[in-house]
Amino acid sequence: MWLGNHLRSRNAVYAFALAVGACGGGGGDAPSSAVALSPMAALGKTLFSDRALSPSGQQSCVSCHLPSRAFASAGTAPVMDGGPNGDLPGLRNTPSLTYALYAPPFHFEVDGTPVGGFFRDGRVNTLAEQAVEPFLNPFEMANKDASELVSRLRQRPYLDRFTSLFGSDVLNQPEAALNAVGRAIATYETEAPEFHRFDSKFDAYTDGKVSFSASELNGLRLFNDTTKGNCASCHPSQANGGVPALFTDFTYDNLGVPRNAAIPANDDANQLFYVPHNGTALGDPDHVYYDLGLCGPLRTDLAAMTSLCGAFKVPSLRNVALTAPYFHNGEMATLHDVVGYYVTRNSDAAHWYHAPDGMPDRLYNDLPAWLKGNVNTHEMPYIPAAQPALSATEIDDVVAFLCTLTDGFDPKNPGAYNQPDQCPNP
Repeated sequence: MWLGNHLRSRNAVYAFALAVGACGGGGGDAPSSAVALSPMAALGKTLFSDRALSPSGQQSCVSCHLPSRAFASAGTAPVMDGGPNGDLPGLRNTPSLTYALYAPPFHFEVDGTPVGGFFRDGRVNTLAEQAVEPFLNPFEMANKDASELVSRLRQRPYLDRFTSLFGSDVLNQPEAALNAVGRAIATYETEAPEFHRFDSKFDAYTDGKVSFSASELNGLRLFNDTTKGNCASCHPSQANGGVPALFTDFTYDNLGVPRNAAIPANDDANQLFYVPHNGTALGDPDHVYYDLGLCGPLRTDLAAMTSLCGAFKVPSLRNVALTAPYFHNGEMATLHDVVGYYVTRNSDAAHWYHAPDGMPDRLYNDLPAWLKGNVNTHEMPYIPAAQPALSATEIDDVVAFLCTLTDGFDPKNPGAYNQPDQCPNP
């Protein structure tokens, strides 16, 4: 079973991370205002923020990836709206872009473990490909094709900057122009240190510049303890090969996360044209639509590999206190919810699994019933017989530790640390 093979793939992942580290990562990165971006990266920053490149005139990359939220979405809604009129709901919660550049291309390890890629299903292999897709996605920026995007680009005041970098002829080759947009945005995400600062309290602690509180220190211990939180099995907390801890091994896991009725696509009566009714033939107790991660619907090449259905990429936990709500479907509102769910998923299922009317629902209710065997039940803290693995106080301590992963800590002025709202006072 590949779900239990996180550790075996980790060395290969970190070898890749070390190779890309020279692109802009590493400890002690200064704030973006102190770094001069290359012309390509500066153009990418402009493109990243330009709402006029969408038909609605309301959406850009930064609309869903706010710098103040570690380049994840703002607010409590599980998905963002987009489309030509800005009123079409998305399918998944927006992931953070911080530390994204370290992801290796999607591949299978020799033992069958899926690793890497971008988006929550790893469907593209590079930052540039990731940057391009929202421009043409019908429920995001919603250009009909590359030609429509180029027609908008021709009207922008920075067109001369674009053609000076890519040549004026690129405007006559829409696909090449679209790829150039992606390349510029990826260069911005690679060069700008705000995407990979490595200046959290955790980094200061590992550098010996600050001490942890008793709660934070115990939270780190529980995070690493294979008999307790066991978080580090998927979110390794150790530096490797000169790269600071990334808190992800870039593998995939099926956690049986509860269905989120607040996502319009999950309404069995939805008529959204981009939502496949991939559960219709299953009948009760199944739903009309399921988001099955690696095997669809946004990724199509692995649909026949049903053992992958319901698995989503393990995210980095850096800045995690800023990126609520959590999981691919935004079902959990706080870090306390997430950790509590991990350790009581099976022992207190009625607390977590609800039907749209609020009544208790079946276990793993966001998967077709026949796929329930895909859920991770063999690693701590998910083993049903071992739950709950953490007490309420221990959950508090793990959350306190997770809060130390927020960038922007100055060990010389710790009182100025912008502690996220859900975090305890240090």
